[in-house]
Amino acid sequence: MKIIRTRSEPVAASDLAALARHTWKLLVVDDEPDIRELTRFNLRGFRFAERELEIIEASSAYEARELLTQHSDIAVALVDVVMETDDAGLRLVEFIRKDLKNLMVRLVIRTGQPGLAPERHVIDHYDIDDYKDKTELTAGRLYTTVRAAVKSYRDLRTIDLNRQGLSQVLAAAPDIYRISNRSLDQFFQGVLTQIIGLCNLTDSSFISTMGAVIATFDERDITVQASSGNLENQTRFENIRAQCAQSVLNGQQPAGLRKDAYVVPLLVQRKPVGFIYIEPTNELNEADRNLISVVAQQCSSALENLRLHIDLAQSYDNMIDMLATIAEFKDQTTGSHIKRIDTYTRLLSLELGSTEDESILFGKASRLHDVGKIGISDAILSSPNRLDAQEFETMQTHTRIGGTILKYDRFLELACEVASHHHERWDGKGYPDGRPSREYSLLTRIVTVVDVFDALVSRRPYKEPWPPALAAKEIENGAGSQFDPTVVAAFLKLFNAGRFDDVISAAQNDPVNDHVQCEPDHTH
Repeated sequence: MKIIRTRSEPVAASDLAALARHTWKLLVVDDEPDIRELTRFNLRGFRFAERELEIIEASSAYEARELLTQHSDIAVALVDVVMETDDAGLRLVEFIRKDLKNLMVRLVIRTGQPGLAPERHVIDHYDIDDYKDKTELTAGRLYTTVRAAVKSYRDLRTIDLNRQGLSQVLAAAPDIYRISNRSLDQFFQGVLTQIIGLCNLTDSSFISTMGAVIATFDERDITVQASSGNLENQTRFENIRAQCAQSVLNGQQPAGLRKDAYVVPLLVQRKPVGFIYIEPTNELNEADRNLISVVAQQCSSALENLRLHIDLAQSYDNMIDMLATIAEFKDQTTGSHIKRIDTYTRLLSLELGSTEDESILFGKASRLHDVGKIGISDAILSSPNRLDAQEFETMQTHTRIGGTILKYDRFLELACEVASHHHERWDGKGYPDGRPSREYSLLTRIVTVVDVFDALVSRRPYKEPWPPALAAKEIENGAGSQFDPTVVAAFLKLFNAGRFDDVISAAQNDPVNDHVQCEPDHTH
């Protein structure tokens, strides 16, 4: 996978201004103004990894606590021991490590009275990174100490960002093969976090730059999957997005991007499907670029899995529609009836605690509850009169027929159970097996309720539609005998809140129902 690098151009003035805000923060805690001033003087012109030093001063441990809560990204703290108390600096160290749980900031103890805080005791009992007598800290040694501490902070932050990114990737990885939008979002965000750590970016330091972006595109749209940095500069973002997309599609270097910016194409079956755009604080070496290429390949694999998942999901939907269409040729009401059952089922399953994805799956499966009517003769299905006992016995076989049709595909397991058992009752007096419906899935118990309700409020050759309130009362009366009481309670809550009004209106105004026969068990 090729990494496209922008042309090496001088850094623009706006870029320099933005880069100046990417500073290493140094907290100097000392009650002697002269020491603070001398520290500032001796560190003038300090730069590390193309970043300057921002010095924050505190004259007491108390003041330092306030500043630490305001600045979570302090890289190094030079802490005096003796300030408002003889051990104020050591108590501040404990506050940083134990109360703030800040393990990243590098802590350097400075003392002018080493007798009050012996070096070995402090090093053994406090989580510090260095101990210096103030007399030791000449300009050269102070520079060396601060530089080593800043470098240590940067390396720790890189490790921590990569750890966070790896954790997110590993958490999402098991779901990549049963992928959903949520797991894919988590995966991409984890990948981006790793890249940020690799490139010595931070999620808080890039105030006005893009930082990093992972985007995908199809024939029409470019979608940002994950980003770090400020996206409020919409003009600049649109320019970057357009240039990156054009560059990976044409295989040409994008013009006009910042120095050292990189575009990494995402390829599926050798075709570009997206890109990773990064703005590192320093030019990346060859090893870093190779690692980013590996990361990009993982993103590409995730995208390929997503597209396979979408294709499989579309095939499942097409299979449901195909079977439902076949059933509609036998029973003219199927088209409108199954859509209403789908809507009832989705709303009710959500009310009962199902996730959005589960409710959609339940709705799809519910649409095949009467697929077994394919095997029932037209004479019975279209009879204008109520069925006699023998005809009703024949009608009951549609549950067996439906189960037989759907049993061969594991993706249709839910639909198979619903088709087979949506006429079972809570008290075990239903058909075909006469087993209590509590033994079956929530979906089956939901369809049992909404199928009867839809029949009650629909027009039949032998009856007018029931008033919705009367039909709801009939459902309530069946709780604990025909229906699961919990499902009934949730159904009535939604009914009384008007959540079913549009579906009910569609059923009562559907003229197709004038020519349909439904089996007369209980109410239909």
